[in-house]
Amino acid sequence: MLNGPIPDSVQFSGHETFPLRQLWLRKAYEAATHSYYSTNAKLAFAPENGIRLFGVGKNMVAAIRHWALACDVLEEQTGGKIGVGSVGRTLFGSRGLDPYLEKPASAWWVHWLLAGRGRRSTTWWWLFNRVTEQTFDTDAVTASLAQAAAQGGHRVSPVTLKRDVDVCVRCYVARRDGREADDAAEPLLADLGLLSEGPTGTFRFRRGPQASLPDGLFALALLEFWESKQRVDGSGQATLSFEAIAHEFGAPGRVFKLDENSVGDRLVNLENISEGQLRWSDSAGVRQVSRMFKEAPDALKQRLLRHAYGK
Repeated sequence: MLNGPIPDSVQFSGHETFPLRQLWLRKAYEAATHSYYSTNAKLAFAPENGIRLFGVGKNMVAAIRHWALACDVLEEQTGGKIGVGSVGRTLFGSRGLDPYLEKPASAWWVHWLLAGRGRRSTTWWWLFNRVTEQTFDTDAVTASLAQAAAQGGHRVSPVTLKRDVDVCVRCYVARRDGREADDAAEPLLADLGLLSEGPTGTFRFRRGPQASLPDGLFALALLEFWESKQRVDGSGQATLSFEAIAHEFGAPGRVFKLDENSVGDRLVNLENISEGQLRWSDSAGVRQVSRMFKEAPDALKQRLLRHAYGK
């Protein structure tokens, strides 16, 4: 297991130990667009309102709010307000791509938001980027994460970290005891098959082609990784190597647990789905993607999302 830098901004709590459930992001969006709360969705999650609105306890209300913010379904705004985020509008708006989260692309997108961007989900980022063993146990992950947090100057209790790691893996692997048998309580990310459970406390990554991952979502993640890499490096490079795409921390190959052959297969399709704006080349031992924008990057991202959803 690799020890190394952790993101500058970290968060290890907020979910109240509840994994992200199937219907929660939709419910958060509906609450934020309710006529009573549309000017400030933060009010919908006040305990006296949220308990009535969602029909759950106050801790679960807080968890719904947390997950919606972590996935950019909701966003924090000036003046301490909360409003609908860009992902919320794209998925659930008047021309939403998947209003009821029925398509595999949505679960893969949420996974990328948590483990690729990792803005309120440090443990998700750590697990899918820094844990390199095929099989791992949660205690070892907690220990490595605690060491990295300490090295980064972040004070966090071991109990908080252990709970966060447990919630993270339970987002991908449903409980064996059947306590979450209700479809609505099933973790949203369980169907991705990225983790399987072994003996007590151990889990295994499932690497491979990830057949349900749409090419458009892979390409979107590639663009976002490229942008993030440029912000860190301060470079404006127009090419990105195969090795970076497949293996670097935060890269789609690593976050989606794709093997090298599967990454290569995805890259071959880039030129077609991006209408020539992303091009894969493999010649003279140089394997790389080149970028030639014909439209604004955000417009290309929307194009790739529509492709991912078959629009």
